[in-house]
Amino acid sequence: MSRTTRLSSSLLRVAAVSGVAALTLTACGSGSGSSSSSSGSGEVKVGLITKTDTNPFFVKMKEGAEKAAKENGAQLSTAAGKFDGDNAGQVTAMENMVAAGVKGILITPSDSKAIVPAIEKARAKGVLVIALDTPTDPESAVDALFATDNLKAGELIGEYAKAAMKGKTAKIAALDLAPGVSVGIQRHDGFLKGFGATDKDVVCAQDTGGDQAKGQTAMENCLQKEPDINVVYTINEPAALGAYTALKAKGREKDVLIVSVDGGCTGTQAVKDGKIAATSQQYPLKMAAEGVKAVVDYAKDGKKASGYTDTGVTLISDKAQDGVTSKDTAYGLENCWG
Repeated sequence: MSRTTRLSSSLLRVAAVSGVAALTLTACGSGSGSSSSSSGSGEVKVGLITKTDTNPFFVKMKEGAEKAAKENGAQLSTAAGKFDGDNAGQVTAMENMVAAGVKGILITPSDSKAIVPAIEKARAKGVLVIALDTPTDPESAVDALFATDNLKAGELIGEYAKAAMKGKTAKIAALDLAPGVSVGIQRHDGFLKGFGATDKDVVCAQDTGGDQAKGQTAMENCLQKEPDINVVYTINEPAALGAYTALKAKGREKDVLIVSVDGGCTGTQAVKDGKIAATSQQYPLKMAAEGVKAVVDYAKDGKKASGYTDTGVTLISDKAQDGVTSKDTAYGLENCWG
């Protein structure tokens, strides 16, 4: 802040800066700070609330929102939970954004059910609320959902794993997300559907929170319980890489099939390197970009986005299986995120 020789002017500037700082901290909620893509009182204000600001998936989502905000002349504020599952942080962020006068909020719910009351309050004040990536429970709690078809993403890797096993008896380990999170449930159920299995066919199931270290621990626990596991479904690629580390320590990394979901650059490279057999790639940048545009359109003509918009999913593998449509890692690395 520039200095001035007049005390009264200096005090006024200090007060003004303090007020802006307080507003920024308020917009942060309990997570990341807010940002503006441009300035001006005539801009449409858009809020983006992600589960965390560290996961590469949400980093890319934020980048997509920022780019779309600039292209559409909108002002973007962002916030995130301190951790995946921080519903309280997301509620605070939503309340602060509504108070700041946003026209719409894009959110990846940490808790699909617990966030609903805050969403209802925002919508009651005329704020358009769009879920990205993760649906609310019920899905109708928001105006619209822009997301990967997570059931389909799971089905694709399930079909792939089934074909890759070529009739061998499968002993399946499921490294899941966390109880009650819809995206995790959908991917898990989709995998089983694609594989033609049920939960009775899963010899070990562990929650990982989508974390690599927890994925490694979960895999270690599963190997202790059932040493002959030969198929590993993982909620995302960090969990898959944790599983790979545990399997490698046991000398099992070459005879256990690992499949996953996300399509981040690190995960796609792991497919290329042979650590993961296949992954279902999704597109967070597209989710965010379409969400921002929907809010801007709503501000212009009052028409609300509604229903579900599928932002696409592609099976990525360098070992194609008969009857399963996929693209190779060259395509995956061209379209990955993170």
